[in-house]
Amino acid sequence: MITAANLHKSFGSTRAVNGINLNIAPGEIYGLVGADGAGKTTTLRLLCGALRPDQGSVTIAGLDMERQTEQAREQIGYLSQRFSMYEDLTVLENIRFFAEVRGLSAEEWYPRSLEILEFVGLADFKNRFAGQLSGGMKQKLGLASALVTRPRVLLLDEPTTGVDPVTRQDFWQLIIHLVSQAASHPTDSSTAQADDRSTSIIISTPYMDEAARCHRVGFLQAGQIIAEGAPAQLRSRLEGQILELQGSPLRQLRRLAAQIAGVQDVQAFGDRLHLRVEKDQSEKIQQELRQKFLSEQIHESSLRLVPASLEDVFIALSQSG
Repeated sequence: MITAANLHKSFGSTRAVNGINLNIAPGEIYGLVGADGAGKTTTLRLLCGALRPDQGSVTIAGLDMERQTEQAREQIGYLSQRFSMYEDLTVLENIRFFAEVRGLSAEEWYPRSLEILEFVGLADFKNRFAGQLSGGMKQKLGLASALVTRPRVLLLDEPTTGVDPVTRQDFWQLIIHLVSQAASHPTDSSTAQADDRSTSIIISTPYMDEAARCHRVGFLQAGQIIAEGAPAQLRSRLEGQILELQGSPLRQLRRLAAQIAGVQDVQAFGDRLHLRVEKDQSEKIQQELRQKFLSEQIHESSLRLVPASLEDVFIALSQSG
């Protein structure tokens, strides 16, 4: 559904995107994860045709973005990082504007808009001015506007940044339901296959719990994808290498843990520490840690081997680069 081959984009001497390759299947949710400045937004803008690559190609639903630009864009719904609706128009007027810009007639856009507003939970607010919406509702309006033309590809640039946890959960339920709904409802043609109308989604996010909901995740650093795979595959990279340490005072535990040979990194995760250790060294390091704490008259409440989280993987990949 989405193919990017050897994408490059520079701004002056800054290489924002440096040889990205993507292959996104129908019905797939792909998470693009990276630190600020890694190239996430530039990548999405290249995919939707808002920027032209210095090198490489983009294909959307079999359409070449360079040679079939308008046809390819018709397949895309794009939600930018910043709210881009018209605040002095109502919710319904905003959707109408974007629908008519895409060439939909009133017979098409009006029932579709009501359907989408019901889907995103804004049906009761269709006559409210966009400027009077909460942050989460604005993002839902952006999603509704992106969906009004029934796109086959959704590009979402950090859509839940700055919204509350409940709204973030609601937004993800919409995304998951959208993909499953499209997969179970093919086109109007009775002979069409489900894949013909499956919605593929690329979502950039700074939240690892959101990345864990994606079918696949790509870690982006300095404009390059340095690791890619299903969340479970990525976590398995650090299998047997994460020790979880709890105790008090945490700052002193962290300082002492960092002194042990074989401890590659120590990070605070709330009220506990995650220690990334060398492979096959976890038992030895646990013994040394306990001896160290005993000699310093510090008591840890818990020290155990735990499965790696995506945060652990992200930190390890960032430091290896």
